[in-house]
Parts: sequence; structure tokens; C-alpha cells
Amino acid sequence: MIDFFETKRLILRKVTEADAASLFSLWSDPAVTRFMNIDTFTNVEQAEQMIRFLNQLADENRAVRYTLTEKKTGQVIGSCGFNSLDFENAKAEIGYDLGRPYWGNGYAGEAILCLIDYAFHHLQLMRVEAKAEPENLSSIRVLQKTGFSFEGILRKSEKSKGTFIDLALYSRLKTD
Repeated sequence: MIDFFETKRLILRKVTEADAASLFSLWSDPAVTRFMNIDTFTNVEQAEQMIRFLNQLADENRAVRYTLTEKKTGQVIGSCGFNSLDFENAKAEIGYDLGRPYWGNGYAGEAILCLIDYAFHHLQLMRVEAKAEPENLSSIRVLQKTGFSFEGILRKSEKSKGTFIDLALYSRLKTD
């Protein structure tokens, strides 16, 4: 699995524990975590634990998370990656988050397109999925702009913050 990507405006690199403080500042913002399947963090140790967990999944080739850094400033602005990798069925699920100051600038789409290119041309996957809460209109617009197709609503499909939630399922195929 590649640990580093570069796009026009971003650097995507595999998360490390050195990113804990920066990612904590994002994951402790209720506006950022509103549609994430984590509770809003209250201390940096939670970010450290999450990074260790994500890197364990990466070591097992089951998922990978990248820290998003703005090239121009060197500022950590979010994270993205493959929430799950299923090589037997040639598919993956992507996920992403951005700090509030960076919303609406096209960064999420730029990172997603980088991940899609890697999934289809290097990992030889056939399908990339993304799930979004139906109320998360900003994320849904990003998925639509990056070529994802709406497949339907997965009713009460995951537990998030203590309750079962509906998720809109989107996908993009290598043949799209």
C-alpha cells in the first residue's frame, strides 16, 4: 500500500502518531464529527488511540487512513482513506473529513479522485463505495461531483453514537 500521494494542492500521507494533535483539533470539533461514526473527541489520547487502530488495520491490509495536508501552507486540513479494503471482491469503501475552515474549497473531491485513481489503476479494484447520512448534503454533493452513483438507502444499517442510522450508498465503478 502506498504511504504517500501528491495532488495539485494536497499531500496525502499515511497517518502517524505525530499527527495526533492536528487530527484531535479536527475530531474534537462537533461540526466535523457530526456525520462521522465517532463521538467528538475530548482529549488528544483518543486521537492517538484512533491512529494506532487505523495503522493496525493498515498493517493487516484491511484499511488505510491518510492525513491531508495543504501543500501551500503545510497545514493538516483533514483525513481520508479506505475505510475497508476487500481484495477478494475487488472493492473498497472510502471516507473523508475536513476541518471547517477548508469546507467548500474542493479539497475533499481532490483527495477522493486521488484515492479512486489509486484503487482502480494500482490496486486493480472494480468498485469504490461511499456511505453518507442522507442529511449530509455537502458530502453527497462531493460524491456526485466525483462521479459516484446513488444506489439506495441502507435502512438502520450502522450504529453511530448509540443509535442505528440510515446511510445513503454511493458507488463508482472502474468501468464508469
